[in-house]
Amino acid sequence: MEIRQLYRPVGLFELRHIQESNYRVFPPRLPHQPIFYPVLNYEYAEQIARDWNTKDAASGYMGAVTAFDVAEDYLAQFETQVVGAAMHQELWVPAEALAEFNTHILGSIRVLIAFYGEQFSGDKLW
Repeated sequence: MEIRQLYRPVGLFELRHIQESNYRVFPPRLPHQPIFYPVLNYEYAEQIARDWNTKDAASGYMGAVTAFDVAEDYLAQFETQVVGAAMHQELWVPAEALAEFNTHILGSIRVLIAFYGEQFSGDKLW
């Protein structure tokens, strides 16, 4: 079985849900979020977490890069989307398919790095 490591930039509130699941699942999408989009490379995930999430109140002015593994044969059903430059590659998982997607995560969701904006308040991960 071929395994693919994916990345997901998350804000503070999404990270809290991941922690509450013991790092096993991503939380359901909010009504205004029709897709769940894991990204295919670390650099893109870091760019979102560092440059966007840290400036966003809805992200708690915090961004983290998470990584997780999924079998390639399961991922084959999701077409790669390029949403900007060539490095901006994502998979678009419909919100209603996220619960099923979560069952295909192998092992746990790992937090690789965290970034904090000037307006962040609270305890830092590290």
